[in-house]
Amino acid sequence: MKLPSSSATNLNKEGLRHFLKTQDFTKKELTDILDLMAMLKQARRDNAIPQLFKGKSVAMIFEQPSTRTRISFETAATLLGGHALFLSPKDIHLGSKESLEDTARVMSRMVDVIMARVDEHTTVAGLAEQASVPVINGLCDWLHPTQIMADLFTMIEHLPDGKAMEDLTVAFVGDATNVASSLMFACTKFGMTFKHICPDRFKAPQKWVDIALENCETSGGKLVITDNTDEVAGCDIIVADSFYWFGQEDEKEIRLSTFIPEYVVTQEMMDKAGPNAIFMHCLPANDQRECTREVMESPNSIIFDEAENRLTAQMALLVYLTHKHNKLPSDATVAEHKAKIENFLATL
Repeated sequence: MKLPSSSATNLNKEGLRHFLKTQDFTKKELTDILDLMAMLKQARRDNAIPQLFKGKSVAMIFEQPSTRTRISFETAATLLGGHALFLSPKDIHLGSKESLEDTARVMSRMVDVIMARVDEHTTVAGLAEQASVPVINGLCDWLHPTQIMADLFTMIEHLPDGKAMEDLTVAFVGDATNVASSLMFACTKFGMTFKHICPDRFKAPQKWVDIALENCETSGGKLVITDNTDEVAGCDIIVADSFYWFGQEDEKEIRLSTFIPEYVVTQEMMDKAGPNAIFMHCLPANDQRECTREVMESPNSIIFDEAENRLTAQMALLVYLTHKHNKLPSDATVAEHKAKIENFLATL
């Protein structure tokens, strides 16, 4: 019996796109993803999501724990007719018994998308280098691009009257986190004014600043780096994030003492920004640290809309990255294979 050769479906790199950082995409391409998010969110509201990921799988590698990332990707795959696999470091040989390169090549022959939430950017970049299916950066030490797609979409949903995206002024108050970097790059790419407000010791590194300034040259955006919290005045959006993260536990006390209380987003700070300023946070939030519970629960807080839109973003990314290779078989082809297999089984 002649066996069929390996399927070429997942082995052709022509037209392959990864989602490692928003900088890899043009403003037009990011806008296309945002438009797709809007359509899929409306389809979800109407309980009529098209099965655009039917028969497909996304492998989810988690070196970092997660609530929103895991739930949103699993739910997105299911709603679109596909399947998600949760893979912790204990479940696979990532970089230990098996090289990163071999892991990527093996997984590419079994799944249609790889999502990796990892400790270091080099890991997700290494997967993308060898994978023949799309790789999505679910978070790394440098970037959190899926979060930022949710953030951009949430900003659009809550645009102030009479303003377009490029008219927005966004203030990120706090540490130079992976959310801060991703938001800095995306906002400046869309022509917004982005302010990073934090102590000088923990400000954004020059590498980030250079990327953002290059974006501004093209988009007309503006970048402000300052330690002065009075700079929130007139901002449309105030964003907060944790003051320390995994791998920074030894700096916890110095970080908290440096950021608190001056850089905690309080209602007083929100009032300084203006009565229509909205509050965003990627969550989980340490209330009474980087922000107060009063701000989180205020009418101007959109943090739970933002969290819900993680699902909106993941649906769009799964579809956007696979639609060109999503060639569904004809009914006749399905019937042909069904009959052939059933006839064989009847002989057993």
